[in-house]
Amino acid sequence: MKHSLRLKITFLLTVSLASTIFLCWALNKSFLTDYYQYSKIKSLDSVFYEINNTFNDSSQKGGVLTQDQLVMMDRMISRNNASAYITVDANMDLMVYRSNGTERDTQRVKKSMKAYLYWNSPDTMIDKIEWMKSSDQYDVFIQHDALMQMNYLDLIGRLDSGFVVFIRTNMENLQESSAISNNFLAYVGIFVTVVGTIVMFFISRSFTKPILVLESIAKKMSDLDFNAKYEGTSQDELGQLGNSINMLSEKLEHTISELKVANIELQSDIEHKVQIDEMRKEFLSNVTHELKTPIALIQGYAEGLKDNISEDEQSREFYCEVIIDEAMKMNKMVKKLLSLNQLEFGNSQPEIIRFDIVSLIKSVIQSTDILCKQKEIRVIFEEKSPCYVWADEYMIEEVVTNYVSNAINHADGAKIIEIKLIHMVNVVRVAVFNTGELIPEEDLEKVWIKFYKVDKARTREYGGNGIGLSIVKAIMNSHNKECGVVNHSNGVEFWFELDITS
Repeated sequence: MKHSLRLKITFLLTVSLASTIFLCWALNKSFLTDYYQYSKIKSLDSVFYEINNTFNDSSQKGGVLTQDQLVMMDRMISRNNASAYITVDANMDLMVYRSNGTERDTQRVKKSMKAYLYWNSPDTMIDKIEWMKSSDQYDVFIQHDALMQMNYLDLIGRLDSGFVVFIRTNMENLQESSAISNNFLAYVGIFVTVVGTIVMFFISRSFTKPILVLESIAKKMSDLDFNAKYEGTSQDELGQLGNSINMLSEKLEHTISELKVANIELQSDIEHKVQIDEMRKEFLSNVTHELKTPIALIQGYAEGLKDNISEDEQSREFYCEVIIDEAMKMNKMVKKLLSLNQLEFGNSQPEIIRFDIVSLIKSVIQSTDILCKQKEIRVIFEEKSPCYVWADEYMIEEVVTNYVSNAINHADGAKIIEIKLIHMVNVVRVAVFNTGELIPEEDLEKVWIKFYKVDKARTREYGGNGIGLSIVKAIMNSHNKECGVVNHSNGVEFWFELDITS
């Protein structure tokens, strides 16, 4: 029972091989003789028409065969294993052409010619004549020569030129040859069947061995042992079954592992929820902290105006300007928070269009020109040729504005801001560099976090709230593009990338 499939495969292949060999033997026994005769008759047809064409050509050129024509006829007749005799009349008294043979052969041919012409004459009867084929120009017969114990296939006919042609080819004893061929095929068939059965018995092991391996793996899986894997590399059905069992084993192992770590995952979910609560509290704390100072200032100066602490017009205007300035700061921060919230939750999708980034950068530089002159900052942007990119123009304008404003607020030392375009494969990198203090390495990745400030004192000085770079990050994420920051020896560079091809 263990090797039943192996035996079945061997048996089926053996029966198929034996049946194929038997069919070949039966066809050979039934049709070989007839096919041999058909082939011989067809070769005589070919010889006749070649001779007829040759004599037709010679008639057009004076009626005499050239040496080249004679050589060609000899080769053609020899190639078909035949002999040919061409005479002026049926009595063969005047020979025009003889391919080969002795005078004795010629006499034997004359006797056969008379037998064919005078079918039942007692003087011309020879051992046995069998008619095979007839046409307008020739007849084909089989003659058995008892003296020579040979069979001949003869064609007698008349050429277009009027000459009588006799073509003879020797035929072997077809029955004897067929019997020998069939006996040999039978012996070969028995030998091939026996050898093939032995070979197939061992080859079938390559089919049954993977099945036994899969059976062993399945038993181990039933004992919850998932370490055993099918390692076959074949791409057939057995290979696919092995891969399926491997996938089943992995999925079962994964499922059981999930059940075992369910409590751990539940604990992780609880910890994650705690982290979210902490982040929410931290966010509320940051917002409260950012709003506390301007609210206190507004409240204090408003109470001062109410109590008429300062009666002169100039002081009252100063109080009002402080209140308006702090209110604008709160309004600006709230708008940024709303914008950031829409970006982070996907409510503000970018409208991708093609526009000139060089023109946009020049527009931002022009809008900040007064502020740069006040702070004695030199802005360098040498790009002249248009550079068309694919993005949301208004969002990218906000990114550039945030970068340039950030650079203006932190420019120090030589007070230089340099904006440049770096062309790469299918994208362009927009880099904004400013001279000044470097960002600590541990803070480089934190600058994108909401309300994070590297230098809180300086940020408070120019009214920053730590939201601008978070908006930049959210905008670039919505475009599926990269942005980043890098320190140089004399300053800091912020950059982002955009597609230049659709």
